[in-house]
Amino acid sequence: MKILDWYILKRYLATFFVLLLLFVPIGIIIDVSEKINKILANKVPLQATLLYYVDFTIYFANMLFPIMLFISIIWFTSKLANNTEIVAILSSGISFTRFLRPYIVGATFVSVLALVMSVFIVPGASQGFNDFRYKYMKSDEVRESQNVFRQISQDEFIYVSNFNYNSKTGYNFTYEKFEGNRLLAKMTANRIVWNPETKTYTLFDYFRREVGKSEDTFEKAEQKELKLDFDIDDLTPVVYAAETMQLGPLKRFIEREQLRGSSNINVYLVVLYKKYSVPVSAFILTIIAVSVSSMKRRGGMGINLAIGIALAFIYVFFDKIFGTLAEASSIPPLLAVWFPNLVFGILAIFLLRNARR
Repeated sequence: MKILDWYILKRYLATFFVLLLLFVPIGIIIDVSEKINKILANKVPLQATLLYYVDFTIYFANMLFPIMLFISIIWFTSKLANNTEIVAILSSGISFTRFLRPYIVGATFVSVLALVMSVFIVPGASQGFNDFRYKYMKSDEVRESQNVFRQISQDEFIYVSNFNYNSKTGYNFTYEKFEGNRLLAKMTANRIVWNPETKTYTLFDYFRREVGKSEDTFEKAEQKELKLDFDIDDLTPVVYAAETMQLGPLKRFIEREQLRGSSNINVYLVVLYKKYSVPVSAFILTIIAVSVSSMKRRGGMGINLAIGIALAFIYVFFDKIFGTLAEASSIPPLLAVWFPNLVFGILAIFLLRNARR
């Protein structure tokens, strides 16, 4: 790489990380001001609080990634344009595509970093971040609790009409076992309670029917304790469960939840697809930012920054809106997650063509 490439690349990475390091403490201060009363009231241990803010830093930095990347490129490229450095570079015979090369190298570095973080680092931080909130801040865990249907093996199915995680109690429980399309056994109970000490379930108003070739057998009891092949977190996983898993466990978790008919499957798929879409957005946002800010405007850096911040927030708005629509409607999660990149990718091509002229 030439001196010019190193010059731009160093400015690219330095501005990005400095902005990130400036905004993360602001986020921590705001979060502390919101939670300090609850932390003191609940007598949260200092070690737990410090670990929470380590996780919060990683979690928050990952969330800020697209905006900080975009604004940092707009900032330092506008300074280059305002100092007529870009005009001098292009006037020397260097094409705009060649000028763009160190930016693409920087985007590659940032996208690899984002991918490594989302696959290996952010899941653990998300686990600590959410666990702290629900353990010490007394937030209500978001769990699937109504009409819970699960496939616990290839031929076994369970259902509860309602499950209360705090009391570990489910209502209108049904268990069915099949062989192909043939029903082998069915078990019902008005109420089922999880016993964490013994890892068993207590069934009230228990009834079981075994379907035989010639005749059926029946079993009935007011109360019966059984060991079943699922635990309470399998029955009602928290909605944020997918955020706490690395790529391999996440894929296996999604496959298992699809078999079980989870109503939150779109939430989990959105988390999976975003692990791939966010790194790609680094290239798209880089091209848009350079194309917008490489021209010297009459209003100076302020105009470029205003345009850049507006585009960054539109991107985040699209990302959040379509992610929510995928979770709550019939829009395919893959389309919803990649739609912002598709729209802004087309915009990047259009702006790049104009910038070359």
